[in-house]
Amino acid sequence: MNQQEEKKNAFPLLFSEGKLGNLHLKNRVGLAPMTRTSADPDGTPNEAMKKYYTRYAQGGFGLLITEGTYPDELHSQGYLNQPGITNPKHIAAWQEINQSVQAAGAKIICQIMHAGALSQGNRYKDYTIGPSAVTPKGTQMEFYGGKGAFPTPKEMTIEDIQSVVKGFTQAAKNAVEAGFDGIEIHGANGYILDQFLTDYTNQRQDEYGGDPARRVRLLVETVQACRAAVGNDFPIGIRISQTKVNDYTHSWAGAEEDAKVIFTALGNAGLDFIHVTEHHADKPAFQEGSPTLAALAKKYGNLPVVVNGHLDTPEKAEAMLQTGDVDVVTLGKTALANKDWVNKVAAGQPLDEFAPERFFVPDAKVKEFEQ
Repeated sequence: MNQQEEKKNAFPLLFSEGKLGNLHLKNRVGLAPMTRTSADPDGTPNEAMKKYYTRYAQGGFGLLITEGTYPDELHSQGYLNQPGITNPKHIAAWQEINQSVQAAGAKIICQIMHAGALSQGNRYKDYTIGPSAVTPKGTQMEFYGGKGAFPTPKEMTIEDIQSVVKGFTQAAKNAVEAGFDGIEIHGANGYILDQFLTDYTNQRQDEYGGDPARRVRLLVETVQACRAAVGNDFPIGIRISQTKVNDYTHSWAGAEEDAKVIFTALGNAGLDFIHVTEHHADKPAFQEGSPTLAALAKKYGNLPVVVNGHLDTPEKAEAMLQTGDVDVVTLGKTALANKDWVNKVAAGQPLDEFAPERFFVPDAKVKEFEQ
């Protein structure tokens, strides 16, 4: 037995084939979606992005989930130079990236993201929208071109809500045309769908506000509309979190009871997988001794679960898979430091530590493509 076979035997689930709906994966390791702001100013993906994603496919990752990609030319764009999937030019550029990634042996999923009240760079509109006129916590992220407090969003009308669903739906169709292997609806991290799910940002008194069953309604309707648009065979997932990019300490007030309502509703909506992200995915979701968020997603959603959150070492990733609650692990910062993480682990090579100073500087993205 050679060293590579020994390493794979040490992490049997990590290197085993995975499945998310109809999506077959060569292993259980995925690239987490990470905001890049590397597209052209009009949202068109470019050659630098093609190199970025292809590098991970060549590095052994079985699944790549793209950065959040905006679905409409209204209120969805969150950051300047964020990629879109709204028009034929966007679609054609993504087609080229997808073909390159797939030729290198990986599957690629488009994460569709509407920023809502957290938008800090939108070339289409000069104001933001949200479920309620509640000013987001914290300040805009300067690394992504923002500055100062977030503006107070305009409270969405029913027509606005319908427009958001329509945008996600058309983006799902565009993703099929672009040759993606599936989509992930971004329902996490404080963006529009999570704003509806969150008690303090959603103060509506209609059918989209109130208790968790009503606050999750827009997420369910979005999933159902996308499913109707692309048919039963095209994989659809959703990303869910408690914390947000502007509120790192938030947790669901109802703890496991909220998780039960949310994941049960999503599990019945027509999804193929649920992608949960926590700061430490292997820690209790609530009080000490409570299950992880991944375990709750599996228990109540009864679907394949993808998990993200400081599972940087193969030992941690394998341990999460061994619980039976997790089907695929996605990696973020450690993947930035090790674009060939999978190949390195298989070969028994040491992993590089993530060095923030290499990535959180203005020319970081340029340097990445030179590696």
